[in-house]
Amino acid sequence: MPCSALFQGYIRTMSVGPTTSLAFLRTHNTTTTTTTTKTLKATPSLLWGFLSRKRNQSHHYYSSRANGFFNSSRHVGRREVTCLASSGTIEADWRLRRRSATAPFLQQSLNYGRYAYQDATTSDDSDLDIGVSRQQMCGSTLDNIDEWRWKLTMLLRNENEQEVASREKKDRRDFDQLSALATRMDLYSRQYSKVVIFSKVPLPNYRPDLDDKRPQREVILPYGLQSKVDYHLRAHLSKKSTSKESLSDNSLSRSSSSSSIAADEGFYEHQEPSIRNSVAMEKILQRRSLNLRYKQQEWQESPEGQKMIEFRKSLPAYKSRDALLKTIAENQVVVISGETGCGKTTQLPQYILESEIEAARGASCNIICTQPRRISAISVSERVAAERGETLGESVGYKVRLEGMKGRDTRLLFCTTGILLRRLLVDRNLRGVTHVIVDEIHERGMNEDFLLIVLKELLPRRPELRLILMSATLNAELFSSYFGGAPTIHIPGFTYPVRTHFLENILEMTGYRLTPHNQIDDYGQEKVWKMQKQAQSLRKRKSQIASSVEDALETANFREYSPRTRDSLSCWNPDSIGFNLIEHVLCHIVRNERPGAVLVFMTGWDDINSLKDQLQSHPLLGDPNRVLLLACHGSMPSSEQKLIFDKPEDGVRKIVLATNMAETSITINDVVFVVDCGKAKETSYDALNNTPCLLPSWISKAAARQSGFWCICGASVSVFTVGGELYRRGRAGRVQSGECYHLYPRCVFDAFSDYQLPELLRTPLQSLCLQIKSLRLGSISEFLSRALQPPEPLSVQNAVEYLKIIGALDEDENLTVLGRNLSMLPVEPKLGKMLILGAIFNCLDPVMTVVAGLSVRDPFLMPFDKKDLAESAKAQFSSRDHSDHLAIVRAYEGWKDAEREQSGYEYCYRNFLSAQTLRAIDSLRKQFFYLLKDTGLVDQTKENCNIWSHNEHLIRSIICAGLFPGICSVVNKEKSIVLKTMEDGQVLLYSNSVNGGVPKIPYPWLVFNEKVKVNSVFIRDSTAVSDSVLLLFGGSISRGGLDGHLKMLGGYLEFFMKPELTNTYVSLKKELDELIQMKLLNPQMDIQSQSELLSAVSLLVSGDQCEGRFVFGRQLPAPSKKAKKETLPVAKGGKKGGDADNSKGQLQMLLNRAGHGSPTYKTRQLKNNQFRSTVIFNGLDFVGQPCTSKKLAEKDAASEVLLWLQGESPSPSTDVDHLSTVLLKKSSKKRSARRNSFQGAK
Repeated sequence: MPCSALFQGYIRTMSVGPTTSLAFLRTHNTTTTTTTTKTLKATPSLLWGFLSRKRNQSHHYYSSRANGFFNSSRHVGRREVTCLASSGTIEADWRLRRRSATAPFLQQSLNYGRYAYQDATTSDDSDLDIGVSRQQMCGSTLDNIDEWRWKLTMLLRNENEQEVASREKKDRRDFDQLSALATRMDLYSRQYSKVVIFSKVPLPNYRPDLDDKRPQREVILPYGLQSKVDYHLRAHLSKKSTSKESLSDNSLSRSSSSSSIAADEGFYEHQEPSIRNSVAMEKILQRRSLNLRYKQQEWQESPEGQKMIEFRKSLPAYKSRDALLKTIAENQVVVISGETGCGKTTQLPQYILESEIEAARGASCNIICTQPRRISAISVSERVAAERGETLGESVGYKVRLEGMKGRDTRLLFCTTGILLRRLLVDRNLRGVTHVIVDEIHERGMNEDFLLIVLKELLPRRPELRLILMSATLNAELFSSYFGGAPTIHIPGFTYPVRTHFLENILEMTGYRLTPHNQIDDYGQEKVWKMQKQAQSLRKRKSQIASSVEDALETANFREYSPRTRDSLSCWNPDSIGFNLIEHVLCHIVRNERPGAVLVFMTGWDDINSLKDQLQSHPLLGDPNRVLLLACHGSMPSSEQKLIFDKPEDGVRKIVLATNMAETSITINDVVFVVDCGKAKETSYDALNNTPCLLPSWISKAAARQSGFWCICGASVSVFTVGGELYRRGRAGRVQSGECYHLYPRCVFDAFSDYQLPELLRTPLQSLCLQIKSLRLGSISEFLSRALQPPEPLSVQNAVEYLKIIGALDEDENLTVLGRNLSMLPVEPKLGKMLILGAIFNCLDPVMTVVAGLSVRDPFLMPFDKKDLAESAKAQFSSRDHSDHLAIVRAYEGWKDAEREQSGYEYCYRNFLSAQTLRAIDSLRKQFFYLLKDTGLVDQTKENCNIWSHNEHLIRSIICAGLFPGICSVVNKEKSIVLKTMEDGQVLLYSNSVNGGVPKIPYPWLVFNEKVKVNSVFIRDSTAVSDSVLLLFGGSISRGGLDGHLKMLGGYLEFFMKPELTNTYVSLKKELDELIQMKLLNPQMDIQSQSELLSAVSLLVSGDQCEGRFVFGRQLPAPSKKAKKETLPVAKGGKKGGDADNSKGQLQMLLNRAGHGSPTYKTRQLKNNQFRSTVIFNGLDFVGQPCTSKKLAEKDAASEVLLWLQGESPSPSTDVDHLSTVLLKKSSKKRSARRNSFQGAK
């Protein structure tokens, strides 16, 4: 048997006998020892001699592109030999392998059944614990380090080898020293349980190939269910054979897709009637242009228009009007930077439009101005329309996702960046567009960076098109160089002085003293763990946020400050928000500073709530007669947010606690003071572990190159920030001079990054990659390599693999039929897939509710002081169905019923629901229906789309299909629930989830929409599903190397069942996929014509009672009757006490026939409450695998001996006599000597 067939992709510990031929060892072993080929007839003593020569060698495993994944070791007694599993198909880089369907640890040979259940426990479990002195240990460590220095040097020299692994106990003991050695050699290292890895490439936090607890599921269905399913399946196949239809991948034309998108957006210019006479066309355009000029002049000459013109002239942008228009006319690309408040967003588009109208070119002018946020596009369009004396929808309009207002004469359109990208989907040349203005490019959103690549390639084809890029910071050179040195113009803003106080100044001015204890933030009794973690951080390893400024603090010079201040700075904790310090600063402002509101920037909702509680208990800050304390967060209802606009009574100071809000733009008129903690929770993407992270990080100094003061005119101040410190300081200087208190030293500010990391580099790229393919822009990786700052290749690879898994791309990265449909929907690919399947299976209403609920904020409110009541209300909607998504469906349906009775407000108040969010869900549902109607997947009426909307099992299945591969296994233990995903290993549930507080989840799997790494990896929302739901509606399934074995996700998920049931699942899955494909190709197809197939699916997903179990390291399942007739009954894993495994009896019979005595069994209990047995006979030790009882352990060890005697392959029962004869011949001399001795005794 070839080595790759036995060991491909696994590290295993097994018993060794002569059947592991020395030819195999000589061919595949990478150690320096050379052996002679021996066969089964080699004497045990010779093999023992070979193994004895190996006993002191280091046992390590290599991974390489050419030579395979890992060396595998097997046991004879307590000694190991190593062999290299060869496989030419295994990629070296685990980061790419882990997402691939052909990942080496997931590949299996036809002999998989023998080894599939082998426990990965090493010989360390059976090693004797021999005590050694400290001096001996140190010497051993030094020798081990020297040995590994040579190994790692060889690793670096060998181009084919990618990593080295070891299971040696001494290597785990010395891992800290070995890891330091590897770091000095520019290698990466990590310890996974009992395996130590050293690699040339970065290593993920979790490696499923090294996890002996990977999900292996034994599937059991209720009695009689399979036969019912098979009956309907046979009926379907019979009907199909009589009326077989062929599928054609070309049935779905892209033209129909394009038209549906255009209809969806309502975005594009109305197609004018075909006018063959060019002279007539020119006259029409001229007449329209003159009409526009007349209206503009009429407004400008009116009293209201005159006042508006005077106001606009007062803005800084007006002074640069002529220079801007001249530069735009002479250059195809212009980069404009202007400080916030200078008027560039509202005035520049108007300048262009007004100049075109004055030149009688208004009818042919078409300006598109993109904004990064919906609220910005809407509010700016309203303001510009008002400044032009028009109603919205005339010459000025807007378009955002699923909403818009524009008319035939609209010449200036404000829209989100995504809307322009969707227009490019059907109009790659932007026909008729004269100017494209991309605003707020300094925010570096993913869509903005993507749009810049597309526009850069479009400009050579449209030389008359003008592109204007606008930024609020002075990093215009970056964008100018990207477009070949485009000219730049800077517009200055109003400047009011802002006094800046850093931590050292604050401590010196107020006399406040920092200690390790008063920097522990109080989060209340419910968050005691947060305070404990803060205390531990003072003693343990520094966090990332502290390490990033460690060098700056070490080199800082605070000699000019008092000893008291220097002592405080020496114990400053960067990880702390500083509740007590904020309280002290606010007291200083309230007592000593002039009137004016205070804006305090915090990192998140928990911080805001906890600080608010602390301040309310303060005698001064909690006095409502002196302080109005308010909170502002994106998750709050608008009615509560509006409270921050109210002006307090005279003598009362307003204090607003807020975060940097990225979704809404809110203005506060009277902010004079800003307190800045310097941190913000920012979403990042860990491509190596394929996990989004939400962790506090230092803000950037996005406007660090600007002049010393950042002050802006106007009567309002925007709460949302771009993520820069100077933007926060600007909040304090709009109306009058302001003051900003930074709760960190100046040296830390100097260490901040200049700009925020672009979104393209810190978010998953699935939606973007789908857009690239839908725009037919070629290779995804090649296209993104042309970005302003290209994303990490691994991020691109993860996104492509994800799109392949969900069926949006084929293996050649081409769009599939499903992918083309997904590209038409303005939602995430997984949510789009859920919508499509909901339409296909006629359960659209609840699925639209789920998708809408996942597209907006959580409708369930969790007030800080009523959290228990809110959780109880949410649990009622769950109805013990263990699904956050079904809870949203029930909450929405209850709200709709209440709305019909005019009691919606009372319903929301009673059940802790956000009426605003529910209304948003309702609006999105309507838009989704129209989108699906445009694709042809639904009829004009909703009734036909909801025939199965009351089938909860089917809805759960559609949710699973959409959210896959967001899957985690559920193992219920006595006092806890263990959840595990493919990328992260063990994960946790958010406490707000309906599954977060239950003692047991009676389902084996959870599908989830979102996971995020805060400290650990948390799953925000989840739905429990059964084995049948996952197998039928999850990803593709493949057969394993044995009957009754199925695999998903390339083998990470394994299922074991009766072979007949395997055939049922495979056949049903195939027919289900074909049905979906046919419906996508032919939307008019009536799915009800496949009633037998639908009945089989419904029976299976509703009848599966999750009676199976998870098995880890288990043995081969009982063979089929056919296999039993052909092989010896020595297969492992037979039923306890049954006749399927009589290994001990068979071994006893063989040895007795050979004249040997009875074998000796030594059984010991392992740490995991399992047992391992060793069989000793004829001077040989055979070690079995861990089992749940002593009896099974002895049987397992005996079966190892039998397999050794049989050449590691089950032999016919007739060979037993032959093997006995061999043993008899081998021991004939021994029996003769024994007989002579007996006669002498007589």
